[in-house]
Amino acid sequence: MKISSHFVGARLRGYETTATWRDTMNYAAALGDTNPCYLDDERPEGIVAPPMFAVAATWPILEKIWEYIEDPDFPRELLLTQVHYTEHLRFHQPIRPGDALKIQGTIVAIMPHKAGTCIVIRFDAINSKESLVFTEHIGALLRGVTCTDEGQGAGDLPQVPSSSPDEAEPVWEAVIAIDACAPFIYDGCTNIHFPIHTSVKFAHEVGLPGIILQGTATLAYAVRELINREGEGNPLTVDSLSCRFSGMVLPGSEIAVRLLRKMPGSGTDLFFEVINAEGKKALSHGYMKLNSK
Repeated sequence: MKISSHFVGARLRGYETTATWRDTMNYAAALGDTNPCYLDDERPEGIVAPPMFAVAATWPILEKIWEYIEDPDFPRELLLTQVHYTEHLRFHQPIRPGDALKIQGTIVAIMPHKAGTCIVIRFDAINSKESLVFTEHIGALLRGVTCTDEGQGAGDLPQVPSSSPDEAEPVWEAVIAIDACAPFIYDGCTNIHFPIHTSVKFAHEVGLPGIILQGTATLAYAVRELINREGEGNPLTVDSLSCRFSGMVLPGSEIAVRLLRKMPGSGTDLFFEVINAEGKKALSHGYMKLNSK
């Protein structure tokens, strides 16, 4: 199986959605996040969506991505090989219940990878005032697919500060129990549906040991801890975040969110990872930038 990077620049059909208060509250509830910024609708300033709600807003496109890529020559059959590999989110303003969002996607990078080919799609979400709300760069690894050239677009991807090698001891560590029902709750509350997270039969058929927790759920747990511990519980301090999905999390186990390093500057750079019950990295290269207070 092969793909050329000349598909960089291909656009996706636009998608429109409206964030309701049930949608945004349910996303927080899926993570057991009781932050009043998400749940207390009597707050004078109102409620906002958790930052990671952005992935629920773009999921309807990704769920049927083959229907949204406008280039008729794109080899859609290769999409069956993809796994979520990287995530980068930049927040220009919070999502608030009632916001009508227009989402436009573009393939911005296709690059060779030792395990296949990495393809990155950029989504821009714009509100009814034509103001940018968030930008997502989502990377998928096409396993076993060869890129027929040297690739394009790597230089146009968001640049994330690099950290020094892992500290001997993390700044802090938060151990989180992942309930056996966690993938089902996340599935139902976020409308992010994929059977490896809820069907034991399907998971076994594709070679997994059983159902696994959604990668975006693992990241959302980490984001919850970082906001509450480092952002004083204020999600509006989050400028951007990113990670690489490196391993599996099984329901009924524990994860450890580790803040590896924090660097103050024009804001604060936070470097983190998530370790699964086997002691392996479920998320690596974790990064969050907090705005200056």
